[in-house]
Amino acid sequence: MEKKSTYDYIVVGTGPAGAVIAKTLTDDMRTSVLVLESGGNQDKDKPIKDSTFALELEEMFFPNYFWQGEGIPQEELDERAFEWTTGRLSGGGSSINGEQYVRPTSAVLRKWERLLGPLWSPDKAIRRFKALENYNGETTNIHAHGYRGRINIRQAPETPTPMAHKLTTAIERATGYRTILDYNDPNTPMGPFTRWQLYQQPDGDRESSSTAFLSRDIMTATGRGVNNRKLTVKFRTTVLRILFSGKRAIGVEYLKDGKCCYAYSRKKVIISAGINSPQLLMLSGIGPAKMLKKAGIPVIFNNPNVGQRLKNHTLNFAVFATNSQDHPLPPLDPNALYTGGAFLPDPSGTDPDERAVQLIGIGSEEELTIAILYLRPKSNGTIRIQSKDPLNIVLADEGFLSNPDDMEAVKRIYRTYIKDIAIELEQIDSSYRLVSPTFDIIDDDDRLEEFIKENFDHNHHQQGFLRMAPLSEGGVVNRKGKVHGVQDLIVADASLVPYTVDGNTSSAAYLIGYTIAKQLSKRTKKKRPQPESGEE
Repeated sequence: MEKKSTYDYIVVGTGPAGAVIAKTLTDDMRTSVLVLESGGNQDKDKPIKDSTFALELEEMFFPNYFWQGEGIPQEELDERAFEWTTGRLSGGGSSINGEQYVRPTSAVLRKWERLLGPLWSPDKAIRRFKALENYNGETTNIHAHGYRGRINIRQAPETPTPMAHKLTTAIERATGYRTILDYNDPNTPMGPFTRWQLYQQPDGDRESSSTAFLSRDIMTATGRGVNNRKLTVKFRTTVLRILFSGKRAIGVEYLKDGKCCYAYSRKKVIISAGINSPQLLMLSGIGPAKMLKKAGIPVIFNNPNVGQRLKNHTLNFAVFATNSQDHPLPPLDPNALYTGGAFLPDPSGTDPDERAVQLIGIGSEEELTIAILYLRPKSNGTIRIQSKDPLNIVLADEGFLSNPDDMEAVKRIYRTYIKDIAIELEQIDSSYRLVSPTFDIIDDDDRLEEFIKENFDHNHHQQGFLRMAPLSEGGVVNRKGKVHGVQDLIVADASLVPYTVDGNTSSAAYLIGYTIAKQLSKRTKKKRPQPESGEE
């Protein structure tokens, strides 16, 4: 090991988990951390900084900001293939997502707690969210939010438009759920609302893990820690595999400027690479032994759970004609992005106290689109490697609608929520008419099913494929992110989610990163020698 390339910790990735971990660990000025990020630091680029680009970024997958990839054709969706991608830049997915800040509810976190213990209880999770947040908005429960954290959260818009009010009123009448002010208040997790909570600074610019945790008071633009912080961030650096001595992770091999390089860790290697994390584990010898041997990779630990249990929320749409006098967003607040929304239970009536549906109003001057997310899918997918070549794309099969219950759930949403919302919306303002799907399609089972397949789109809410659970229950890591079967290797990102979150995934990634970072910091402090009497 070369001394100059040895650090206490190595972190792979600067997304919500990786950036939080890097900053938290180096708050102890004696701890050195190397962070390896495959993309560049592009926080100042207009499409990244300017929130009005958020929806366009998610649709266009600009090659200068995204990994370029595609999943395998989906059998239940007429062999259609969808993008397999995330952000390839400082901040990872948090720098290119739709900016919606949605915490997992207490109902989901209680399931985490039952599986993993009190470390993941709702009460502790809420305390950590409050420590991360700098909330800029209204709430009926001031104790639900934090106001001194590093992540700016903006509730927008301050004055919702008539379009947003009409939509939420229609949802309220159609579902019986009262309009709520703050969906991240544990006391009001369900109902329609006019104001989304967004990862935005007070002026509306994007807030990402990069702007929040790798900002100028933490490091220079070139990746050097400031004020004696022992932090080094190397950009445009792609990690190829984890290095082992026996079963202990000791470092990583990475590609930089066309050259293979090595870095070593005294304590831990931490993988926070999101959808790329399972590939790194498998290329390094952790995964299904049969697959690894076929690829010519020496097996460090045989774990058939790696890359299994891949979950993603379903995504469909309903489109309405609107009143030409109604604007989707306030003229002075284009950064508001969305025209109201709702969180609702499954319309079947089962589990009425748990979120199962997310509705997002996306308005334009000509129409109002409701994005429909089913938040409790039963379908599972898989991630597999093709070879030991780290530049060979994985075979990502998201398994959309492979469990027929998911199709039935989406059909229920159209038949109950969308149909009833359309009826109420037209009564409020006759200009608002359901254009797609039409009522006759909703009422015809075969035609509705065909519409759902043709209308189906892809979410970037991949989770659960490196499950945080005991090995016997499908786990890849334990409750503190430690990879089963090896030493000094941790994974921390949304891939660990043990039970599907009931909303957008970025907040869960922040929670996972911060929780694991605090555990590591606690352990580091215990191991530090205590000063003797008279020592500084």
